[in-house]
Amino acid sequence: MKNTIKTNRLLFLIILGLLSAIGPFSIDTYIPGFPSIAKDLGVTVSEVSYSLASFFIGISLGQLIYGPLLDRFGRKTPLMIGLVIYIIASMGCALANSLEILIVLRFLQAIGGCVGMIAPRAIVRDLFPVEESAKVFSTLTLILGVSPIIAPTFGSYLISVYGWHSVFWLQGFAGIVLLLSVIFLLSESKGADETISLHPNYIIPTFWKIFRNPQFFTYAFAGSLISGAVYAYVSGSPLVFMKIFKASEKEYGWIFGLLAGSLIFSSQLNNWALRRFKSEQIVNSALRFQVVFGIILVIGSLMNWLNIYNIILLLMLFFSCQGFSFPNVIALSLAPFKKEAGSASALMGALQMGIGSLAAAMVGFLSNGTSLPMVSVMAACSVFGFLMYVLGKLIIKRSTD
Repeated sequence: MKNTIKTNRLLFLIILGLLSAIGPFSIDTYIPGFPSIAKDLGVTVSEVSYSLASFFIGISLGQLIYGPLLDRFGRKTPLMIGLVIYIIASMGCALANSLEILIVLRFLQAIGGCVGMIAPRAIVRDLFPVEESAKVFSTLTLILGVSPIIAPTFGSYLISVYGWHSVFWLQGFAGIVLLLSVIFLLSESKGADETISLHPNYIIPTFWKIFRNPQFFTYAFAGSLISGAVYAYVSGSPLVFMKIFKASEKEYGWIFGLLAGSLIFSSQLNNWALRRFKSEQIVNSALRFQVVFGIILVIGSLMNWLNIYNIILLLMLFFSCQGFSFPNVIALSLAPFKKEAGSASALMGALQMGIGSLAAAMVGFLSNGTSLPMVSVMAACSVFGFLMYVLGKLIIKRSTD
């Protein structure tokens, strides 16, 4: 497998990157269709958001299901099964004629598609040491980051020309392409392991063992908290930019893409940084700077200093820190595990989704017509992420003494 990667590295990374992007792609392309879906199904836009909530629930639960399956049956078989479920559910969404059916099918779509979000991390852990895997995760971030740049715009175009159903047909087609890629182009990185049981009496202690590992606990929680800042931004940015700063939908799309681009660019600079520094050093510095930019955002909002230009600049700096830290916290979280890499990846993904959903909900709960709720939750995520990192490092040091 490693020789195959050397000769087809770009293709290998593209497949893993596209698999990783299946969740964000499934969200970003259909959000512009909320008004059309609401009109066709005779419901309100806020009621359509229940289909987004069911998708998030499906992703959180599905990752915990696939983790043990990836360890027991290898990486490819669960991937193929999940993608088949995703394809069928996507086509069902395209044919849905009621909100209730759409909500159920979006849940099933997430159950199927979430395997693409955790299997690539396990595959990378199978094949690369920590520093090299951090570089690979940086490259995957490049591919993953393209989704929020082009998906909303492409989804808006499809919806305006062909209707909202076309987005789900597109998702189903993308699932077919990924399924064929996995079958014919992706080699197995870890064979089936019959010593791994799927009985709850084995799975639950395995998850608990992973969770209690000091290195996993430290970096998975720190990474999940800082990723919560992204969810807070996604939740609050439409109000901040389109309502407060009066940006048009087109301008908002450009802003969204610009900020995603800053994260992508810094994740590629992370490859350069890894030539000179260890992953732990990069995470330390990136988290510190992110806290500083988060606090400046809160002060700027409280003092009414923020305008559309300086908030974009500050958010670019904030997310640039994310681009440096996130590939490294993934690599460091999974480093202690070989046999249970799938379960560790799943548990990390579930933590990210759970904390991210909570952060997004907090922005909505605190909404007061200003930018303060969004930037406060983002800053809180960065502060708690850094504190978790500091506390965790002390625990790691004490456990090794």
